[in-house]
Amino acid sequence: MGFVLGLVMGVIVGLALIVGFVRSENSRSKRRSELATTVAAFARMTVGDSRKLLSPEHYPSWVVFSQQQKLTWLNLQLEKIWPYVNEAASELIKTNVDPILEQYRPVLLASLSFSKFTLGTVAPQFTGVSIIEDGSEGITMELEMQWDGNPSIILDIKTYLGVALPVQVKNIGFTGLFRLIFRPLVDEFPCFGAVCYSLRKKKKLDFTLKVIGGDISTIPGLSDAIDGTIRDAIEDSITWPVRKIVPILPGDYSDLELKPIGILEVKLVQAKELTNKDLIGKSDPFAKLYIRPLRNRMKKSRTINNQLNPVWNEHFEFIVEDASTQHLTVKIYDEEGVQSAELIGCAQIYLKDLEPGKVKDVWLKLVKDLEIQRDNKNRGHVHLELLYCPFGMKNGFTNPFAKNFSMTSLEKVLKNGAEGKEVAENGDEAKKRKEVIIRGVLSVTVISAEDLAPTDLMGKADPFVVLTMKKTEAKNKTRVVNENLNPVWNQTFDFVVEDGLHDMLIVEVWDHDTFGKDYMGRCILTLTRVLLESEYKESFELEGAKSGKLNLHLKWAAQPIFRDRD
Repeated sequence: MGFVLGLVMGVIVGLALIVGFVRSENSRSKRRSELATTVAAFARMTVGDSRKLLSPEHYPSWVVFSQQQKLTWLNLQLEKIWPYVNEAASELIKTNVDPILEQYRPVLLASLSFSKFTLGTVAPQFTGVSIIEDGSEGITMELEMQWDGNPSIILDIKTYLGVALPVQVKNIGFTGLFRLIFRPLVDEFPCFGAVCYSLRKKKKLDFTLKVIGGDISTIPGLSDAIDGTIRDAIEDSITWPVRKIVPILPGDYSDLELKPIGILEVKLVQAKELTNKDLIGKSDPFAKLYIRPLRNRMKKSRTINNQLNPVWNEHFEFIVEDASTQHLTVKIYDEEGVQSAELIGCAQIYLKDLEPGKVKDVWLKLVKDLEIQRDNKNRGHVHLELLYCPFGMKNGFTNPFAKNFSMTSLEKVLKNGAEGKEVAENGDEAKKRKEVIIRGVLSVTVISAEDLAPTDLMGKADPFVVLTMKKTEAKNKTRVVNENLNPVWNQTFDFVVEDGLHDMLIVEVWDHDTFGKDYMGRCILTLTRVLLESEYKESFELEGAKSGKLNLHLKWAAQPIFRDRD
């Protein structure tokens, strides 16, 4: 009996194990099939699909969606022909770069040139290629290149003291993006007339300088001067928008050459909430601005001491050569006297985001590094006013900063004798240059304010507005509106402005108290926009306030005068 019972129990347990195993295998098989289907779906996903599933902030900083194709085949062939490329390219580079080195030669050197230049035995690696669809009549291709080479580059340096120093450039590491343009397309083999090449983007350029048989640090400042010269030479000779043209078929290719296409007018207005870099006191900020990082094209503002909210109101002018790719870079530094200035933060804005002939007023967030945008630290903001003026712009637009400026209201005056005449000593009439001073009356209507931050214990405020012209310090103020966070004034004030292009209007909101007043915020306005448009209404966010904005109506009535220029 016991044997039979044990046998039955064994059979039941065995069947249960078999059934459980079969079900487990079926379940695993089903999960594998579902996983395979999911993997296949991920394999079919495009970059656009992945961006729809996850927003950019969910990706780590090292994730990059590249549209480039790999070039393993090209690298293999380049390694084979590199000895011949090295020989041909070395002499070509040396011949072209020598004059540029002399052009940017530091003032402490009598001469600077290559005594030896070879690219070495290590061929560069092309890590990707992409085709750029820019709507032009040609083919634009970009190649990403990485090179950790072993070149033999020796600079022959001579000082004014007669000392000759052979300086070796070694440990070169370079990563960049080269652009090739095949244009124009023709119906004759090889189907394009010329090739343009340029360094579109310089991602990394590292090298070390070593005096052969000596120490470069024995001459103070020499290493930094040579380093800057080499970087300027590369920037000026091959970095976009500079491009080298190689004619393939006979023809006129002057339209492919680098030409200025416009002027960017920049007014550096102010900065706010800058990071304090000083242990005692506050930072002493100044700004550097540039489109191309060449020393002779960089602009520098004045230094404002002991201030984290500096107001500069300085105007700069930049040449634009390619509005579709170039950008304006602003770097704010803390002046450290004899020591190197310390970077507070930097920002940039692309020129393609500017509407030609329209003033753009922007606040840019400062970051530590323009290449790494994920910077959550508050380093401050910089306030710019930008005006892009293409050459030959129609529709009656005139650049107010141009030397031959003639706004609509000034045209008749300029036509009737902007260039005055005076009698020279020999009796002949000589033209005397005139400088246009933009003088006029600025009418400011303070319409209202919205969502002001409460300052009284009862959650209200008694706001009024003070208007000040920065240069003349002329002031006006509105009436007080009691117990209101959305006051309406509709009051108009007139200011006689002597120099409209360089003056500023400061509008401050205050809370009236019996024994004083409390600051509620301000906005600082330049006059460029009202000069161009004659009249406009706008809402301005209040700086230095938790909330609130101010509604203003500005109107300009020009009264031009002419002043003799020495």
